Amino acid sequence: MSAVWIEQEDPSPPAADRRIERENHKLEKRLCRLMGQAIVDYNMVEEGDKVMVCLSGGKDSYALLDILLKMQQRAPVRFDIVAVNLDQKQPGFPEHILPEYLKALGVPFHIEEQDTYSIVKDKIPEGKTMCSLCSRLRRGILYRVADELGATKIALGHHRDDILQTLFLNMFFGGKLKGMPPKLVSDDGRHMVIRPLAYVAEKDLVRWAEVRQFPIIPCTLCGSQENLQRKQVGLMLKEWERKFPGRLDNMLHALQNVVPSHLADGTLYDYKGLTANGVASEDGDRAFDHEELPAAATLPTLQVIKL
Repeated sequence: MSAVWIEQEDPSPPAADRRIERENHKLEKRLCRLMGQAIVDYNMVEEGDKVMVCLSGGKDSYALLDILLKMQQRAPVRFDIVAVNLDQKQPGFPEHILPEYLKALGVPFHIEEQDTYSIVKDKIPEGKTMCSLCSRLRRGILYRVADELGATKIALGHHRDDILQTLFLNMFFGGKLKGMPPKLVSDDGRHMVIRPLAYVAEKDLVRWAEVRQFPIIPCTLCGSQENLQRKQVGLMLKEWERKFPGRLDNMLHALQNVVPSHLADGTLYDYKGLTANGVASEDGDRAFDHEELPAAATLPTLQVIKL
């Protein structure tokens, strides 16, 4: 697969433009590989599925739709895609942008108009973040729309960094070892929610949005204050990635390699009933061993596969 992002009148573009083209092509391949692996690893998309892609107008949901459409062309299973946007009637929301973009793209879409903005403004005191209530209202509406459209999967644009931010937010402020799963059953128990960008780094989505020139709609139209705790955790992760390349991928890898016997949750492992039975175990106590950790440059990375 090849792609040309910058039209050139000269049949022999300058070396700098050729380099940009190669880098963009590498980025596209990486995004497709990582989405393909996540889909396969968690069986996100199956034969005959109708995937409802929730499109907010931000870079992540644009990229989700864009890459999923590419995967649709090469996938070993047949599935349909419908893009859905919830117009929450925020003042200044440019309601023409998404319909025009989706019509030009030729993808089936549905715009759901619900004035949740007024409800949230009425319930949340001035200056407080409205994101939590807004999210709950939006979630319920999207579940209903999924029923009406006959969607079998609801796809959200959360990426690797979102997953890790949620993990640390729950650890620091919620007292839970809990992240954001790539696949889960919805709150009402009737829908399957998937996150095909689970393995994708946010920095790659930023670059892809620039390459594809998505018509980004700002998320600050509601006037709500930014979640400062999430922002701080995000800055911490970015600093780690800058100083120690590969660390965030390794943390995501750790979420896929959990050892319940070496945590402290009695509901996952029977500590009370644990006895010394005289049988050696490779998973036994190694608390006094010096554990050799790989150097930052050799940390295991996610294996990627093609659909």
